[in-house]
Amino acid sequence: MRWYLRVGLTLLAITVLAQHVQATSPNPSQRVDQLLAEEVFIGVSPGDLAPVVDDTAFLRRASLDLVGALPSPEALMLFILDPAKDKRAKAIDRLLADSRFGTNWARYWRDVILYRRSEDRALIVSQPLEAFLTEQLNENVGWDKVAKAFVEATGNISENGATGLIMAQMGEPNDVAAEVSRIFMGIQIQCAQCHNHPTDHWKREQFHEFAAFFPRVSLRPVLVDGKPRGFEVASRDNGFRPRMGNGQPGRGSLEHYMPDLKDPTSQGKLMTPVFFATGQSVKTGTKDLDRRDSIGDWMTATNNPWFAKAFVNRIWAELVGEGFYEPIDDMGPDRKATAPKTLDYLAGEFAARNYDVKWLYETIMNTTAYQREARPRRNEDQLPFTANTTQPLRADVIFDVLASSLGINLDQFGGRLGKAAYPGVRFGIRFLFDQVFGYDPSIRRHEVAATIPQALILMNSGPLNQAVSGKNRSTRLGKMLNSDKDDRELVDLLYLRCLAREPNKDELRLCLAHVRKTKDRTEAFEDILWSLINSSEFVHRN
Repeated sequence: MRWYLRVGLTLLAITVLAQHVQATSPNPSQRVDQLLAEEVFIGVSPGDLAPVVDDTAFLRRASLDLVGALPSPEALMLFILDPAKDKRAKAIDRLLADSRFGTNWARYWRDVILYRRSEDRALIVSQPLEAFLTEQLNENVGWDKVAKAFVEATGNISENGATGLIMAQMGEPNDVAAEVSRIFMGIQIQCAQCHNHPTDHWKREQFHEFAAFFPRVSLRPVLVDGKPRGFEVASRDNGFRPRMGNGQPGRGSLEHYMPDLKDPTSQGKLMTPVFFATGQSVKTGTKDLDRRDSIGDWMTATNNPWFAKAFVNRIWAELVGEGFYEPIDDMGPDRKATAPKTLDYLAGEFAARNYDVKWLYETIMNTTAYQREARPRRNEDQLPFTANTTQPLRADVIFDVLASSLGINLDQFGGRLGKAAYPGVRFGIRFLFDQVFGYDPSIRRHEVAATIPQALILMNSGPLNQAVSGKNRSTRLGKMLNSDKDDRELVDLLYLRCLAREPNKDELRLCLAHVRKTKDRTEAFEDILWSLINSSEFVHRN
């Protein structure tokens, strides 16, 4: 047989085999569902598992999760009518490519970092922090590089948003170390700050060895015309400068000392920087950037499994409604994960793909686990992951969905507040929504409670009162009332605009009955619009 025939047949065989493997081997999303079935759903009746949501509910969920917005009525109708079998996967890809993806999740991580700030002056880094994360996420920079940027950051906080984590803790070594561990490794090492960890094997010395990577981080005021106008993060490798705080012995020195609990006035024990997860260390006397470069490299390396697991666990919890570990930032070797093989698989693949953030979203959202119908949070005695979970929307998402539903730019309302305390920061109605609807993204969602101020801001906000007016023909509702004389069509459109679905038969009947009873068509549809934006469904993602 001629050599080229042999090569051709070999290549043909390889191609056929590859096609066979591709056809028979599960993709990552399918593999996740398989692992869950093997670990969690053994012997479970299919009837005990929530069914997959319909196209309408799927697109609303995926849009809110990825870009923090509702699909337009036109986009929703096109999606429903699309006969393609892979239309959900394609929709996920389109949303991941949308620039709003970066903005939405930048705001999520901004809240993760700033919600547990040590003082409110840290809020001046909010906008640069959001801008930095938006760019990184939209460009799909590996999560390891993003994390290292936060750990190794220097410069003016108004110019480098990666300084946000250090600024949030005002450069205090203990607090910076605690947040680096909690946010990027899901480990609450700070519980060992004053004593050995009460429920994990971490020792007090290990916390302070980790804090010893950060004593030379300096947070300095930026002066303009002799007046403070922000801060900069810098390295301080010589001299002594007292830090902001209570004057504790050892504060401001170039090395970190573990306080002596028996003699609080003493300097304490000099600590060598050691990474508790792997045992790697640097010598005392090492310069600041060398210390932080080292811990950044070691923390994000594949031999530290907690880095990949922490991100996977957090994103899975945000998308599916429950983490493999809960709370999502309290993991560790002494904790027991739900479906550990599934978590290990996702974390391993995530790390092997150079911490590809968008790959992880795509993989999770294409699983059946993600696409199941939403149900209330399960009881402790019920199986996990049998359904997705209803979750309250974050403040920024509520704000943007409200603005898009009403067809107004809410960001134009409000001005600058507190100029002296927060120079250059704009506090408008979005900031007010953050204060009223905001919550710590790291807590369990069932711990987020509705409040009276939330109801009041939706009912009594001046801009909303103007936007909901049907008498004003320049508002969206006013234009709709003027152009659409079919009451049923108008009800349908309001539901599509506000809830991304059509009303069911009972809802349609009640709305039309209200229009007839009220007799004033404008007033009736104002009532309907008010009821939609004040509904529980409006402020939740199902």
